[in-house]
Amino acid sequence: MNEGSLDIAEVARRSGLAPSALRFYEKKELITSAGRNGLRRTYRPDVLERLELITCARGAGFSIAEISRFLVARPGDPDLRVRMAARARALDEQIGRLSRLRDSLRHAAVCDHEPIVECPDFKQAIGNEPAGREDGHRGPVHTAGADVMARPNGSRSNPVNLGGQS
Repeated sequence: MNEGSLDIAEVARRSGLAPSALRFYEKKELITSAGRNGLRRTYRPDVLERLELITCARGAGFSIAEISRFLVARPGDPDLRVRMAARARALDEQIGRLSRLRDSLRHAAVCDHEPIVECPDFKQAIGNEPAGREDGHRGPVHTAGADVMARPNGSRSNPVNLGGQS
């Protein structure tokens, strides 16, 4: 094996991917092997960075075709840039939704409202109810690690953004 190259088993171990996934990504031309050591494929160490990008993109819902187009993108491809910008906006929206869900789950973990899903703070955190505490619910609000108590007038002792945006 060449100095510095990694065989497929080592790449699989370090990336957390199955060797079959590596062979699949190679077949789809997302990664390239550096050669062979006997019957085993070998890869340059920088393949691990490429695999991290691929894994992240797959986790975000990108298709293999989308990842393939992204990996060969050049500054002179305006159509691809427009698609990437649109995808970035969609990811921002998804992150916002997931942040609100995270905040609502943190609150639900400590809420004593019956039932939890009817709690005004829970509903506000997931975006189903506007800010404000007209119903008199005064339980602690736990979002993003902050403990906040509601005042009788509905204001908060410490402002917390439950909308998932900073």
